[in-house]
Amino acid sequence: MKKKIVVLTGAGMSVESGLSTFRDAGGLWDNYPVERVATHEGWEANPDYVNDFYNMLRVKYKDVQPCEGHKLLAEMEKDYDVTIVTQNVDALHEAAGSTKVIHLHGEMMKMCSSRDVDNPRYHVSLPHEGFGETGLEVPHGEKAGDGSLLRPYIVFFGENVPNMYDAAQVAQQADIFIIIGTSLNVYPAAGLVQYVKPGTPIYLIDPKPVTAKANVTHLQCGASEGVRKVMEKI
Repeated sequence: MKKKIVVLTGAGMSVESGLSTFRDAGGLWDNYPVERVATHEGWEANPDYVNDFYNMLRVKYKDVQPCEGHKLLAEMEKDYDVTIVTQNVDALHEAAGSTKVIHLHGEMMKMCSSRDVDNPRYHVSLPHEGFGETGLEVPHGEKAGDGSLLRPYIVFFGENVPNMYDAAQVAQQADIFIIIGTSLNVYPAAGLVQYVKPGTPIYLIDPKPVTAKANVTHLQCGASEGVRKVMEKI
């Protein structure tokens, strides 16, 4: 039986693909106030503004490709049972070939009902015919199958994280736990470490200094280099 590897990824995972982080200096929140584009209150106040923000992101990132780190994680499936738990809303893990991906914060390439967010019956995958030249620009006022406004399939701040239970269950099964490109300051995702069995090797890949627990091996480097180093160690 293959060993179980669980990987928690954050925005730093996709930096080498050219995607901006949200929180760091120069990140997206510097130019677009989080309360306007990533909260339920912001959506209720001006859904067109929120819609335009995510339309802009999708068009901006449509040609972005997985970095070496994404591809190495996918290659791990040859020798290990790998599940990716990601805070990222891009689809770069899937594009690289990873087959088990749990999205905690939603998916940028999906729209959903604003009344029944997590009901897959009303999800719309992008690109979609008729949504601009690229199929990625959702028109103002577009409706879901239940008649409510289509909204981005993004977990806004303050909303429940529907896949957190599944992520916690997977974390408990890990023989090796790897954290890549996340500050571990965003909850509830940061709490996943608490579900890992005692004695399980934990690797934290981040180029910045991090206050890590004694049982965590910190590799202070970028995502791709860090994944290579972990593959050499395990």
